[in-house]
Amino acid sequence: MKDALAIHRWLLAHQVHHEIVRLPRPMTCAEELPETVSAAPGRCLVVTVLEVTTRVGREAVVGVTAPVSAPPRPGAVGGLLGARQVRPAPAHVVNAITDYADGLVCPLLLPESMPMFIDDRLSADNEPIFTATGERHTALSLRALDLLTLLPGKMVDLRGPRPKGTRAAVARRH
Repeated sequence: MKDALAIHRWLLAHQVHHEIVRLPRPMTCAEELPETVSAAPGRCLVVTVLEVTTRVGREAVVGVTAPVSAPPRPGAVGGLLGARQVRPAPAHVVNAITDYADGLVCPLLLPESMPMFIDDRLSADNEPIFTATGERHTALSLRALDLLTLLPGKMVDLRGPRPKGTRAAVARRH
């Protein structure tokens, strides 16, 4: 399994300033980052691994990096991919594909064969951003700009279609 040391070495090799943060208590999943590191949920990232079934019946696994404050909705990912079905990948699939512990997947060092999407709500600024390291006792902190520069994948709008009755829909009718 990948861990904080593997991430640290990789970031050092790429000359990226970062910090491996020792947590005051263990986490069970990345969604606990905001309260564990005392950061805004929009400054903490979660990697969601999804199983996707296409319209022709082909199955694939995709990853989505998004803020903890706005986890990806399977419907938005399905609409983006034109998929018939999208569901969270089971823990054993996440562990096997990513080589990270399920729930603690870091967006770095993921397999090139796994398509990755990055929520476009992440801002490329100089403020710190936090993510899991695959371990329960550590987190990774680095500038958002550095992380977004390193992340493989495509920036996408994961907000999905607006429901009827929203302000934008009402404005279009008039």
